[in-house]
Amino acid sequence: MNPTIEAQPRLMAEPYLLKRFDQHARQLGYRATDARSHRRWARALRARIREIIGFDTMRPAPPKPRTTESVRMDGYTRHRMEIQTEPGIIMPMYVLVPEGSGPFPAVICAHGHMTGGKYSSAGITEIPVIAEKIQHYNFDYGVQFAKAGAIAFCPDARGFGERQERLTHGRTKGDVMASSCLHLNQMTIPLGQSVTGMWTWDILALARYTHTRSDVLHGQLACVGLSAGGLQTLWATALDEENLIKAAVVSGYFFGYRESLLIAHGHCSCNYVPHLFETADMGDIAALIAPRPLMIETGNQDALNGQSGLRNVKRQFNIARHAYRTLQAGKNIKHDIFSGGHRWHGVTSIPWTLQQLSSQA
Repeated sequence: MNPTIEAQPRLMAEPYLLKRFDQHARQLGYRATDARSHRRWARALRARIREIIGFDTMRPAPPKPRTTESVRMDGYTRHRMEIQTEPGIIMPMYVLVPEGSGPFPAVICAHGHMTGGKYSSAGITEIPVIAEKIQHYNFDYGVQFAKAGAIAFCPDARGFGERQERLTHGRTKGDVMASSCLHLNQMTIPLGQSVTGMWTWDILALARYTHTRSDVLHGQLACVGLSAGGLQTLWATALDEENLIKAAVVSGYFFGYRESLLIAHGHCSCNYVPHLFETADMGDIAALIAPRPLMIETGNQDALNGQSGLRNVKRQFNIARHAYRTLQAGKNIKHDIFSGGHRWHGVTSIPWTLQQLSSQA
């Protein structure tokens, strides 16, 4: 048995790193004062974050859509599909098509951790552990959108569900709850890429694919997600220079990096990108979405909010709101604070999302 030692707090690096954060963070933070300076700032920040996540190293590929299964459900039909997002990189998903004659508005429903990937957002309650998670965390927002009249695209992010890598974190490969974020980041960061970059690329590839479908209303696509699904939604919408995504809901994933990722540094490695803290904070990334409609959904008891709770969230919301007001679009950003923890709420965000899309008609 190895001997134990008493770690010395005065010898830890964390206090130094917190001081370094305070000295060097947000070098491209939001400081615009008018529409012209906003555009100049947005060009600079987008270029930098594309660089640090390895976005520009990704390679486009034709989607080559393929449907492998169709199942009639209560109020919608569930199709299992695959598309190609990079050469040889296949993204499986469930596509939930409402009953009735289309075309329909569409929503990309990005999943988070401990969801089984697409299985939770698509409401695969045939799997008992998925049914349990849905009941506890309200994870089946793809089904909720489909029953509200939108086509829901529920993909597996790289490392989740059917896209698990050879190694997974803390679980056996094939366990529906396993994920490979750590191992993906360890493989990709030395190659100039990142999990954040791959996820962002895949969501935007899926967004392009939705625009080719005859059953999707032109110009009516939203992206929503809880937790790591919020990460995917935030980054993809922020980097969507093609204006594919018309509205976004970021749920359970909006906070200041200092408290929620540096002090609370035990979170999944998918949150961590080289030079991120030096470059921007989360509110700055959200500011890139302006003036498109954005809703932030926050549980007032969510541990991810950080040490100071809602104050840590509201500081970032205020950064983003300042950008919207600078562009005379203050009405397009909303903050739904609900009573509860780390879960999808949807009570306000689902009707709001569909309303925003209908206004694009």
